[in-house]
Amino acid sequence: MNDYRIPQPFHAGELRAQQLAGGGPPGAPIRSQMPDQHRQFFALLPFVCVALADGDGRPLATLLHGEPGFASSPEPGQLRIAALPDAADPAHACLHAGTDVGLLGIDLGTRRRNRENGVVAQVDGGGLLVDVHQSFGNCPRYIHVRRLERVQRQAGPSEVFGAQLPPEAARLVAACETMFVATSSGATGGGAARGLDISHRGGEAGFLRLQGHVLHVPDYAGNRYFNTLGNLLLEPRAALVMLDFDSGDILQLQGIAEVDWHGDASPDPGAERWWKFSIERGWLRRGAFPLREAWPQA
Repeated sequence: MNDYRIPQPFHAGELRAQQLAGGGPPGAPIRSQMPDQHRQFFALLPFVCVALADGDGRPLATLLHGEPGFASSPEPGQLRIAALPDAADPAHACLHAGTDVGLLGIDLGTRRRNRENGVVAQVDGGGLLVDVHQSFGNCPRYIHVRRLERVQRQAGPSEVFGAQLPPEAARLVAACETMFVATSSGATGGGAARGLDISHRGGEAGFLRLQGHVLHVPDYAGNRYFNTLGNLLLEPRAALVMLDFDSGDILQLQGIAEVDWHGDASPDPGAERWWKFSIERGWLRRGAFPLREAWPQA
């Protein structure tokens, strides 16, 4: 029976990253189509994480949101998202038919997450349609559990900045427990493994350490696919997105990443290795995320 597993799902960068880390996964159920459980899962979500590339080929990370059902799978090889980046989102001008896209569906309440990577087949006024080339799940570790509820927000002014973060953005980084990183295999990625990817990184507040314009990110034990770090070996340009669940502020960053495979002088003893992200530019979009953490009733 064909379960659409890709026979050789990793590109040269991912294979090299697995080698540097001491070995890859015992198995890799990465499929060329979405299994039914993934199709049903995306339809339950109120937001989806998205990786795109700008006009210079640099990854961008953003969040799209809607009422549950706004993401749906009309057939196993496609995912429809009934939402588009707003005008203040730097990803607004980067969404075109034929471009690579990475998608992450994550339920913070259950810690479940699934990844879908592919190519944008169509963009219209109602959203986008993606032809899925890779579909796979991830382990739930390091996801900070939250139950989210929809809230009415008044979007505030957006701020564009360079390498130095404004104070509000620096405070958001210091309090961050949930971050998403977008990477690309670049021009040298080949076959079914090429393309854009977006992945979750999480920890206790303070797990991200900002020194000047450089963000230090611990890399903990995971599924050993090394999609993110493998991409960075081929294309060091990357992007981050994180948010403040209380204010709805979204912080998006672009920069250059460099991995320390030996964890030398790591500020986090629980990390197997770490990487530094040198910020080049960013956007702070105030009140742009319409979900907040739902606290238990007293």
